[in-house]
Amino acid sequence: MLLQEGCKIQTKRFSIRASNTKEGRTPLSLAAGNGYEAVVKLLLTVEGVDINSSDDRGRTPLSFASGNGYEAAVKLLLETEGVHADVKDRNGRTPLSYAAGNGHEAVVKLLLAAEGVYADAKDIRDQKTPLSFAARNGHEAVVKLLLAAEGVYADAKDGNGQTPLFWAAAHGHKGIAKLLLAAEGVDADAKDRNGRTPLSYAAGNGHEEVVKLLLATEGVDADAENAYGWTPLFHAARNGNEAIVKLLLKTEGVNAHAKDWQGRTPRGIAAGNGNEAIVKLLRAVKRG
Repeated sequence: MLLQEGCKIQTKRFSIRASNTKEGRTPLSLAAGNGYEAVVKLLLTVEGVDINSSDDRGRTPLSFASGNGYEAAVKLLLETEGVHADVKDRNGRTPLSYAAGNGHEAVVKLLLAAEGVYADAKDIRDQKTPLSFAARNGHEAVVKLLLAAEGVYADAKDGNGQTPLFWAAAHGHKGIAKLLLAAEGVDADAKDRNGRTPLSYAAGNGHEEVVKLLLATEGVDADAENAYGWTPLFHAARNGNEAIVKLLLKTEGVNAHAKDWQGRTPRGIAAGNGNEAIVKLLRAVKRG
């Protein structure tokens, strides 16, 4: 237990400098991660305290403070000599990666301004950048900040071949998808390792507004096939997304009678999933 008596710091049963939890976290890590600014300030004055101490997962006090959005604690740590602002944990994630993924705009600003921070660093497990994490989780303000940062590639692919646009489209974040489509170098019709496009995910997940946005974007193939012959229409039909099926059927080039590698059609897929309204829609489409 850490006790404060005036200006005197006492310890009971553990050391201020060493890790004291089963996860290997120090008092500084705990204080920073919980946003206790005054305690962080106090601990940073103690001789021998390691500002870059890492727990069993490789996370530092700055990593925890950043991920939890504690701006004042982050500022204190960044102002301390010797802090590693861009340190990676065992998953390869940096403080910026956590702050961006959790939508902490003020902390992202601080980290982007810190010396030595690489704004486009990928994690180890998924090869995602901070921009991908922010796009996936719907943090539009953070996406804007990152797109304006030096060295950020708006179309960076992760380990599955998916770009930030994929994540925005798949989760229905129209505002972010708009920002990304306006960014330099973004391929609106890119394919991931399974051959799926952003439109495929938006259609399959029922995000009508994103589907409209993508269909209005130059270069997007509304009938693009994945590795198994499924087009966006297949995914929409399977999941019962009637409004999106209607949109796709109105789009030039969409084949309502396409067959996948097993010879199945969108109508057959809809029927197999009990989507009666979609079966009716597809049955009414004449073969061209």
